[in-house]
Amino acid sequence: MAKLWSDVRFALFSHCLCIWLSTCVPAVLGSPACARSEPGMLNVHLVPHTHDDVGWLKTVDQYYFGGSNIIQHAGVQYILDSVVDSLVVDKTRRFIYVEIAFFAKWWEQQTAKKQAVVRSLIKSGQLEFINGGWCMNDEATPTYIDIIDQMTLGLRFLNDTFGIGARPLVAWHIDPFGHSREQASLFAQMGFDGFFFGRLDYQDKEKRQKEKNMEGVWRGSANLNPPSADLFTGVLPNGYNPPNGFCWDQSCADEPIVDDKNSREYNKDKLVSLFLETAKNQSKYYKTNHIIMTMGSDFQYENAHVWFKNMDKLIKYVNEKQKDGSKVNVFYSTPSCYLQELNKAKLTWSVKYDDFFPYADSAHSFWTGYFTSRPALKRYVRRSSALLQVCNQLEVLAGAQANKGPYGQAESTILRQAMAVAQHHDAVTGTEKQHVANDYAWQLSQGWLACETVIKNALYNLSGSTDELSICPLLNISLCSITEAEKQFRVVLYNPLGREITWNVRVPVQGRTYTVTNHAGKQLVSQVIPQFFLGLYRHGKSYKPSVNELVFQASAPPLGFSTYTVTSQKGNVARSSPPQWVQHQGDIVIQNVHLQLTFNGTTGLLSSMKNLDSGLFLPVIQNFYWYQGSNGNSDNLQTSGAYIFRPNMSTPLPISKKAQLHVVKGRLVEEVRQTFSPWCQQVVRLYQGSMHAEFEWHVGPLPIVDHLGREIITRFDTPLHTKGLFLTDSNGREMLTRRRNFRPTWKLNNSEPVAGNYYPITSTLAMKDGDAQVTLVTDRAQGGSSMKDGSLELMVHRRLLLDDFRGVGEPLNETIANGQGLTIRGRHLLFLAPPDSSARLSRLAAELQRSEPQLVFGKLHKKSRHPNKDGEFSGLRVALPASIHVLSLSRWDAHTLLLRLELQFEKHDDRNLSRIVTINIARMFSTLDVESFKEMTLGANIRLNDLHRLSWDTVERENEHRSKVTQEPTDPSYMMVTLQPMQIRTFLIRTKAS
Repeated sequence: MAKLWSDVRFALFSHCLCIWLSTCVPAVLGSPACARSEPGMLNVHLVPHTHDDVGWLKTVDQYYFGGSNIIQHAGVQYILDSVVDSLVVDKTRRFIYVEIAFFAKWWEQQTAKKQAVVRSLIKSGQLEFINGGWCMNDEATPTYIDIIDQMTLGLRFLNDTFGIGARPLVAWHIDPFGHSREQASLFAQMGFDGFFFGRLDYQDKEKRQKEKNMEGVWRGSANLNPPSADLFTGVLPNGYNPPNGFCWDQSCADEPIVDDKNSREYNKDKLVSLFLETAKNQSKYYKTNHIIMTMGSDFQYENAHVWFKNMDKLIKYVNEKQKDGSKVNVFYSTPSCYLQELNKAKLTWSVKYDDFFPYADSAHSFWTGYFTSRPALKRYVRRSSALLQVCNQLEVLAGAQANKGPYGQAESTILRQAMAVAQHHDAVTGTEKQHVANDYAWQLSQGWLACETVIKNALYNLSGSTDELSICPLLNISLCSITEAEKQFRVVLYNPLGREITWNVRVPVQGRTYTVTNHAGKQLVSQVIPQFFLGLYRHGKSYKPSVNELVFQASAPPLGFSTYTVTSQKGNVARSSPPQWVQHQGDIVIQNVHLQLTFNGTTGLLSSMKNLDSGLFLPVIQNFYWYQGSNGNSDNLQTSGAYIFRPNMSTPLPISKKAQLHVVKGRLVEEVRQTFSPWCQQVVRLYQGSMHAEFEWHVGPLPIVDHLGREIITRFDTPLHTKGLFLTDSNGREMLTRRRNFRPTWKLNNSEPVAGNYYPITSTLAMKDGDAQVTLVTDRAQGGSSMKDGSLELMVHRRLLLDDFRGVGEPLNETIANGQGLTIRGRHLLFLAPPDSSARLSRLAAELQRSEPQLVFGKLHKKSRHPNKDGEFSGLRVALPASIHVLSLSRWDAHTLLLRLELQFEKHDDRNLSRIVTINIARMFSTLDVESFKEMTLGANIRLNDLHRLSWDTVERENEHRSKVTQEPTDPSYMMVTLQPMQIRTFLIRTKAS
């Protein structure tokens, strides 16, 4: 796909000219060519479509090219070929397409003649893009940042290739396994008129069908003023499949329409009658005289002629029945045409305030396992997200020198596309086959290589350093050749946030004594401690891993970097200091100026936590437990697998009731090192000045000698009176209150008491009473819950031995080359604070976890010189307020930047950080001269002033009038941008040529 983007550069340039030149007139928006409906009749909208997973049972390229059909017969290139040919035959035919990752690849391979045909089909409305993202992203496990990025990539391709007239008007998530409120908010802010999905809990669906409440308005935010985050949302009647008896794909077994009365196979009348009955039954669940039928499914229409020939007949013969008094009118349509008809009905619609998690398709089948499945891939995706933001920013701050310099030539595009693919609902979810997961990881690794080149070129240009720079991608297993082998080396800390940060640097070293100096030559406090996880990794026979870690606290300015020099002292030889397991007679205490943790000397478990600032004290017991994954039972054959979490017990078993302890104390960090079993270890840390306790856990390989699947949790038990309530984040943004064994809009009959109470935790899980709040911040997406009052649990690892019958066809049993199970290393941050100050601490920590700073290491040589400009750089003139997050800063074209700013606090989070903030964009950057800017929708594909969404009446009648759009300033002296709680504003900024 890299070739695609090089070929599209001219289109990108042309698009930007269109934005900035007043002579460019956008196409008319929001008016797709729709078939005529009939008032007084039941109008049936047939929507021909294909659902093309961007990887699942086969890799992305296997699906596109049609390879490995022994696994699954599917070839996307043939689908698009066949659909285009079939649409040309009849101008009444319609087709929608969603996955731009596939379409963009197909487009670049077409002749100019075929491309002209496609353009005409789009212009006429026969071919319509729906959703428009690079993929159809999952809604439980990605962060909002990654969702926005992948949508922007796809929407921009459509704008650049076909113009604004091809802008998708409807969001379409027919396959994701539950739906987040934040996703609805993001879609609304991108300018979509409506949203349709296929999966919701079977009990919820039954209630909605009875009440004719399958469609309504979803309020996507508790903070943004309606209707800015309101989105009309509809539940499709049959998932995303055709009605029974009307699947005419070559992969289906339904009978074609035989209209030859002389044939013994004649069935026209029977199928017409069946269709009329199907339409009548479906209409019972919907409020208007319009219903929608999805005519297609997974990778269908490889032979589109078969589909369209039968649908042509169906339309003809059903409509002929109108002569006999039938009140059913059927025609080709699209979701946007269907939505227009619903809007014309001028009905009053219900409002939904919560989300659609968790999702169950039957009594014992809750799709809550994938919240944790493939935890290593989930962490890789999260780290890649942070790296991409760094890469994007440095392409802006260093200019063209970032893409071509002493370290080679590269662009962020490769990682951007790989990250977009990774958000697919069978990628980051962990619900793909193993070889597909390997392919996702390989794509990310190629993006890492490209961005490493970009980062090193940029730092060379910005700092003037002649050190030999390198990124150590294996720091997660304590490997870095420079820090382990060199007597002197540099550490560059790049900070992607808009505020100054302090970061605890930990690097593997062989020696015992080092000095660390900052860019000004000032010596910093440092600490060398023995590695705890030494020996748990197998690095190869010839490699001798380091025995120690060097720790020091580094700081970096906003959107900038600081440089540190590390020097080994004379006589500094490698010597291991292996932990000595000590039987402690009394309790063990570690503390810093803010927190104190106490561990029981007998059990070795955490026993209490105290906030020294507020005086708040709370007994807290933390331990690891495991649920045994169900193999099915006499009640139900459902097993626990990649999708489904079904433990065979409600009470998990402790891995151990005791932990062996080793305590390390120093000037920078105090640690308690716990061993629960040979495959479960943990370090609990308090860094100097930290407002949280860090729990770094190391779990695996999970044993299976007893042939039992294991699902591992960490659990924190306290005496808090939480009354069944707890809080979870929605894609890393707004918090939602959950209640055990409860759903806000329908009565839950919960036959799986554990799995039915699990929710996606993208970044934060919390509980509180009137005096205290306990908050956990994660380093990747995980499943979590509060299974009893005062308790929080997060699932950290899963290894299962059976498939769960949802299509992937293999157990979730990840292994390394020698067949051993996968080992996972991760980190949780634990906060204890009064409720009114908790959000300030946890939100800023979660921001830093998501947008982790990047370490770059420099190998000195004889010609090395100390970095000029004092070894420190900031891309901002002044640090932004802590409440403001630079969500996006990337290069749009040679003189245009994409900037998104976010006020990341909710309106009731904090008395100070929830306040409205005004920023002068013209004076924001230290190295960029802002000439003008235009405010865009969240997807950056249409000017905000040009957006006119459909308006919907609701039972609250709050959103009858559209909120006013902020007018765009043109004079740089008035480039003031105001942000309110949870608001994201998106700009294309024109800069002056240097």
